[in-house]
Amino acid sequence: MALARDPLNIIICGVGGQGNILASELVGSAAVAAGFLTTIGETYGASQRGGSVMSHVRLSRQLQYGPLIPKGEADVIVGFEPLEVLRVFRIYGNSDTHVILNSRPNYPLGTLIGESKYPEIAQILNEIGRVAARVQVVEATELAKQAGSAVSTNVLMVGCLAGSGLVPIDVVHYEEVLKQRFEGAALELNQKVFEMGVQAFPQV
Repeated sequence: MALARDPLNIIICGVGGQGNILASELVGSAAVAAGFLTTIGETYGASQRGGSVMSHVRLSRQLQYGPLIPKGEADVIVGFEPLEVLRVFRIYGNSDTHVILNSRPNYPLGTLIGESKYPEIAQILNEIGRVAARVQVVEATELAKQAGSAVSTNVLMVGCLAGSGLVPIDVVHYEEVLKQRFEGAALELNQKVFEMGVQAFPQV
């Protein structure tokens, strides 16, 4: 399948503990299985304390590109936390960027103890939406809870990406990667939340 752009630049972002790195591994492995030249680069702060975590996934049919996406050149941003998506979009987004965003905030310590204010979700969406080609909001955490585990929100978001039509990787490749990565009850759970993600996101 052809890429809309080559390389196709995907950023997966969130905060420490949300499974960002696993999500990028699933996407990258599925891309390799689909025959793409794929690189993954990660940048993260104090991930164990809820700091920023960002993975760059770059797909190509022609070249093995460097792992880090240049500023302003993200084609797709998949975000597990709204404020982190805004932060990443300000640096890497452009008018052609498509955004898939989990609606559930992960409040920083400063907000929890009253030292800072978390922006309204509507404000975050408005700022991104003024520039981005499209912003799709998914209540991913709530859907994952319905499936039995909020911890699997990351896999559900990968399902959203797979179902979006933004990345030309057949769903079967993701399914095979899940079988390689999990087994038993964990496999069943992650297959379920992945499929929920696929169904939650209407194709563009």
